[in-house]
Amino acid sequence: MIKPSTQIRLEGMNAIILAILATLVFALLGWGFLALLGLVSVGFILNFFRDPERVVPDEPDVAVAPADGKVVKAGLMTDPITGEERQAICIFMNVFNVHVNRMPVAGKIEAIKYFPGKFFNASLDKASRDNERCAWLLSDEKKGKWTMVQIAGLVARRIVCLAEKGDQLARGERYGLIKFGSRVDLFLPSEYEIAVDIGDKTIAGQTIIAKKIS
Repeated sequence: MIKPSTQIRLEGMNAIILAILATLVFALLGWGFLALLGLVSVGFILNFFRDPERVVPDEPDVAVAPADGKVVKAGLMTDPITGEERQAICIFMNVFNVHVNRMPVAGKIEAIKYFPGKFFNASLDKASRDNERCAWLLSDEKKGKWTMVQIAGLVARRIVCLAEKGDQLARGERYGLIKFGSRVDLFLPSEYEIAVDIGDKTIAGQTIIAKKIS
């Protein structure tokens, strides 16, 4: 059994250290209000870059959520890599969610495609075509094709890739993160169906969001 634990991502250390130093300077200068704001900022940044362990379901022929957050769209969308109309699930992450992204299924990363763009609110439909984003093409153990798209949002300005083309990853394994609010879209193979509704909350690597059609 996995014991619950939470670590802090190294990708956030620069922001954490800067916030701590600023808080100390404000405190030494006797600027109480700014020191208090700095302390709140330290807590916020630590909370944002937390990376808790997750218990990944071992049920066959299911996909788990690639991100913590709320389902804001579920239905047909255009896959940015293949150009096909496919069933997709869009998960919006606010600044209080865990922002580490995880593999929905076990599989191989076949391609990674980066799209420069703007920084609209990630919950909007136009974010999927206009915002800065990174698309991942996956091939599962049964050769099914999946596409995951990390989308930068209004506040998020950096997508971090933790995996590379050719990597073979397990279901629920970490593959990336997005800094400060964003969205992840998951495009399903034709033999899978959506198992969540708009408004549902998801936990990355843990919540089942799609199942193979029996």
